[in-house]
Amino acid sequence: MDNSMLKYFKTIGEIQGTIANATTLEEALQGGLKVIVESAGAAGGAIWYADKAGDGALHPYFWIGPVDLTRRSHAPGDGSVGRVFESQRAERLFEFDATQDVETAIDFMGMPVTSMVCVPFSSQTEDLGVVQFVNRADGGSFTDEDADVMEIMAMMAAIAVEENEELAAPWQPGEVVMELRDITREFQNGETVTKVLKGVNLDVYEGEFLALLGESGCGKSTLLNIVGGMDSATSGTFTYLGRDLSSASQDELTEFRRANIGFIFQSYNLMPNLTAVQNLDLIGELVDEPMDADEALEVVKLSDRKKSYPSQLSGGQQQRVSIARALVKNPKVILADEPTAALDYATSIEVLQALEEVVRGGTTMVMVTHNEEITRMADRVVRMRDGRMHEVTVNRHPAHATDLVW
Repeated sequence: MDNSMLKYFKTIGEIQGTIANATTLEEALQGGLKVIVESAGAAGGAIWYADKAGDGALHPYFWIGPVDLTRRSHAPGDGSVGRVFESQRAERLFEFDATQDVETAIDFMGMPVTSMVCVPFSSQTEDLGVVQFVNRADGGSFTDEDADVMEIMAMMAAIAVEENEELAAPWQPGEVVMELRDITREFQNGETVTKVLKGVNLDVYEGEFLALLGESGCGKSTLLNIVGGMDSATSGTFTYLGRDLSSASQDELTEFRRANIGFIFQSYNLMPNLTAVQNLDLIGELVDEPMDADEALEVVKLSDRKKSYPSQLSGGQQQRVSIARALVKNPKVILADEPTAALDYATSIEVLQALEEVVRGGTTMVMVTHNEEITRMADRVVRMRDGRMHEVTVNRHPAHATDLVW
């Protein structure tokens, strides 16, 4: 048996094990896609599902790659994805011609399509959607062997779908609040240039809880600093509610931060000589229409400690005061950078409950974390790797803070 056949059977075994060990349909689909993308050396892949209770179109369920597909969709019959769903026959486009399939080329905007395989995904009783694989990471084209494994993966995933189990309803994002296109960030130290962000394309939606996940050095905090107006991109465009801030001056960025953004950091940064309520009032004086400080402390369940100084509060209580401080600005967006990293488990849950309450109130939140368990609370999870978006998950069943265990 040659090496290619050994790799083939090894991949099939990995897919089978991943799907068999999954506890939910979501885990089965996502795990299977990850195995295939890695095995085939694909640059990207997506699972599209049919919203039969809604508009009937195919919407992205889970995807891997440096693109934000959240608002993309395919009508049955349109583009490769739509055609495969309608015909229930796979398409192997090893030499993809974007001029002949504009619909698909648009849907992977930011990643020019050169090679693609689309496979129907169906249970025993209904057609569920399509699994799509785009481009080999090495610049080559997919092979028939790659496509065979992709089709088997879709068949195995279909077996994992029980007859009484349905895909969760599609997440409906709000209006776009922030838009990032081809964002790069480089830092120069003498003759050495370090590329931290290498082309990020991402939208942030009104009222969502978005988690940025990744190892240290992947660029997630740098990205947070750019959307918070604390740093500027080296290239690319960043817009907030349609306003282009890509070339904004420091004064303009300061005004943007003051009027629109609330910040929560790992270190609490409270004024030690001011009480909890005084720390909030200080920030309230900087904005035009602040939330009442007592109301903000009520949200984080600290009304009874409003006259306490930071030194009289536990770490978790200080962090909850910092959350209330961010709320006082009545911000459109709250940015949280590892807000529980310095806290123990029980205290972290208290803080996350406060953040959950904030999101329920309609505030958009973007949180940087390295804790995968915390991302279960998010509407979307963007996993970053080496300065790029690596994969995006739309969470159909966001967990409550009290459900988290680590």
